[in-house]
Amino acid sequence: MLVQLFGEKAMPHDPARRGYHIVYRENETNHCPGCGRSHWYVGRLSAECAFCGTALARVQALNTGAGLFRSRRGHADDYANAA
Repeated sequence: MLVQLFGEKAMPHDPARRGYHIVYRENETNHCPGCGRSHWYVGRLSAECAFCGTALARVQALNTGAGLFRSRRGHADDYANAA
């Protein structure tokens, strides 16, 4: 897949070449990359350091969500008999 920004062709997207990606992992000790402490406010999509406010994406949030599912719905005629 080629990534195109502002009309210029760019290198293909390769997650392995992206480099180190800091994320919040549940059931593990997570030290903040900003201050080094380990107290977090954990939400559905991200975790925020309680001391300095650094936000990290949650690994579990990247794997779930309504946007990952596609429904195969039929035509409007199929719903006429549903009532």
